[in-house]
Amino acid sequence: MEPQELIEQIKKKQSFLCVGLDTDLEKIPQHLLKEEDPIFAFNKAIIDATQEFCVAYKPNIAFYEAYGLKGWKALEKTIQYLNDNFPEQFTIADAKRGDIGNTSARYAKAFFEGLEFDSITIAPYMGKDSVEPFLEFEGKHAILLALTSNKGAFDLQTKKVGDLELYKEVIATSQSYRNSERLMYVVGATKSEYLGEIRQLIPESFLLVPGVGAQGGSLQETCTYGMTKNVGLLINSSRGILYASNQEDFAQAARAKAKELQQEMKKELERL
Repeated sequence: MEPQELIEQIKKKQSFLCVGLDTDLEKIPQHLLKEEDPIFAFNKAIIDATQEFCVAYKPNIAFYEAYGLKGWKALEKTIQYLNDNFPEQFTIADAKRGDIGNTSARYAKAFFEGLEFDSITIAPYMGKDSVEPFLEFEGKHAILLALTSNKGAFDLQTKKVGDLELYKEVIATSQSYRNSERLMYVVGATKSEYLGEIRQLIPESFLLVPGVGAQGGSLQETCTYGMTKNVGLLINSSRGILYASNQEDFAQAARAKAKELQQEMKKELERL
């Protein structure tokens, strides 16, 4: 998917919501455990209930790998269901990959060609040759971890490297990579005060912003400092939508929560 297609969906739906599919068998409604594939059954119900109000879905790969082959099969079925039925949705493999060049090339092939995701999150620590293989695929995107929403982000990401904090050095350096126009960046909503400075480095790039909702990030502050004329934001919500209810009405509760966020986003878009 090209950025312009994503922008068109944002305008059409008046939403820049990304639903994180962090599916945990210990948290889903118990009646689904009777299903042949409870992970996929849950995901399908969530997708059907929320797709009207969001523009992206982000399965966190760890939640599928944890269940071995069954989890991986559920992931395959989930992404195939999305691609077959809702191809306008931007799909993100939240895998945080990044390794030596030939290994990164295989990760890229697995997620972009094997599973047909639109994008994948990347850990930038190993540098240029670990990132560029993900940028070789036309219409696909690498979403680089820049400034994350967890408390431990301050251990390294905000430390100075010369004149710049490390996260700024990561962003600035990555702009020199081959096909850098295919880069997006992860910036946590709990770090919204940093967004203004980040926008000076990457004024038009899309930012994937976790941390709104359960982690305490502010949608309004994120939009104030991070929104561009083309929006440039994908706000992720996982637990707040997925587990709005653990009863048989879980899908309806998820829909209501997604609609609530979409309505808040609509108000922010009206200010553009």
